[in-house]
Amino acid sequence: MKTAIYPGSFDPVTNGHLDIIERASKIFDHLIVGLLNNPKKNYFFDLEERIFMLREATKHLKNVEIDAFDGLLVNYAKMRNTKILIKGLRAISDFEYEFQMALMNHKLSSDIETLFMMTNQQYSYLSSSVVKEVAAFGGNVDQFVPPVVAKMLYERFNKQSREKSDTETDDVYTESLEDYYGLLLNGKYFDD
Repeated sequence: MKTAIYPGSFDPVTNGHLDIIERASKIFDHLIVGLLNNPKKNYFFDLEERIFMLREATKHLKNVEIDAFDGLLVNYAKMRNTKILIKGLRAISDFEYEFQMALMNHKLSSDIETLFMMTNQQYSYLSSSVVKEVAAFGGNVDQFVPPVVAKMLYERFNKQSREKSDTETDDVYTESLEDYYGLLLNGKYFDD
């Protein structure tokens, strides 16, 4: 049985990621989507949320497993008894970074091989960061992410927006009352 790992932070998973997952799942008997859990990194969605979104987005793929790991990817690959890593590439800039990582992984474990898959052209501009930025400014992200992700992004940003709006409203209201009472006490609202 040929097993491969498609690693990443998936914060959140996009349709570009999903495209790579679906295509890789047709090539390998078993595909492990490995979510990196790096405690030094600040994630927008926590690990449980990212696992949930990926499981929902891939539930139609019976040979795909969602898992999490921390530490070195090569150690995780050994633990999972695979030597094949899948990396998606969008542009030349991705290649430079991923090529460096592939060489390092191979240096750390000479039996590890990294296979690069070009993203579908329609997703070549898409990244998790761009999706979060569009959502943060109230844009529609439905065409960029699976439905479960869009729902969670809208909920997260609407909650943050409401909290910010409530705070701003409270501040404005408090300032207005202070101004009103200040004017009242100084006789500004009374006819002389």
